[in-house]
Amino acid sequence: MLQIDIHSTVLTTAIIMGVAALIMLIFGINNILKSRKIPFYAKRHARMVRGWRLIIVAILLIPLTWLILNFSEPVVYRFISPSPTITQTPTVTITPSITITPSITLTPTITETLSITSTPSLPGDIGDEFEATVTPSPDALFSDLQFSRRIDDNLQPIEPALDFENPVGHLFGTYSFNNMTDGVQWSALWYYEGELVYYETYPWEFGSGGYGYTDWNPPSNQWLPGLYEVQIFVGLNWKSSGFFTVLGQPPEPSITPTVTRTPTPSKTPTITPTVTVTHTLWPTRTITVTITPTPSRTPRWTATESP
Repeated sequence: MLQIDIHSTVLTTAIIMGVAALIMLIFGINNILKSRKIPFYAKRHARMVRGWRLIIVAILLIPLTWLILNFSEPVVYRFISPSPTITQTPTVTITPSITITPSITLTPTITETLSITSTPSLPGDIGDEFEATVTPSPDALFSDLQFSRRIDDNLQPIEPALDFENPVGHLFGTYSFNNMTDGVQWSALWYYEGELVYYETYPWEFGSGGYGYTDWNPPSNQWLPGLYEVQIFVGLNWKSSGFFTVLGQPPEPSITPTVTRTPTPSKTPTITPTVTVTHTLWPTRTITVTITPTPSRTPRWTATESP
């Protein structure tokens, strides 16, 4: 059974309408030219009218074709969820190498080819940050990621690429998704040469199907040259990956001198202590004088009364 996606259907329709407009235009001009050679008025007029009708229809088909090609696909996705293509698990194949045995006669030894299939796994410390309580659906699908420096209003990449020259700046990884459930835990992990350099994880709230993106905007000097990989997880289950390469050395960070203002020391008033000397008078001696009365002398005579 032949299956055609929405993008291919829109493109095919636009091509058919464009070819039909071109054919009608040619037939219309041909009818007008041939009508001039017909001597009978009625037949000449009928053919000329037919020719002009074909030309008018062709002119109307050209802008209609342009509208279908540019605006019909986003309108269709408002009613029909896109079905992304299932991406197979990446397989790492080791290329056989020739080992030279040190002897008089060099005998090449071909080692057996090893086929290693590894499925990316979510680091445990990121899993500890999960907040969602909804169980992910095993039918959730994510397409391959496309990388670009900008995206449009429909979350489509503008000038997607696989190689980016430094300075890279803000980078987006866009994808389409289907069969998602609001409330499940979604995670995006950014790796550089196999080392985790950035990640984001939060409960999903963007519906069951459509388009989405993950982005990273580090300082310019953190975009080191080499291979980068972005992995998408739903819960603990890996769903999709994308790869891109950064070329060239990152720009050197500019050093901005920091001006430190030293406050002018304020004058502190000097307090001169005032010493108050209190003279303590020595205690005054108190002289107690005891006067002992001298007994009066008693006369030793006897007074006699004279006659």
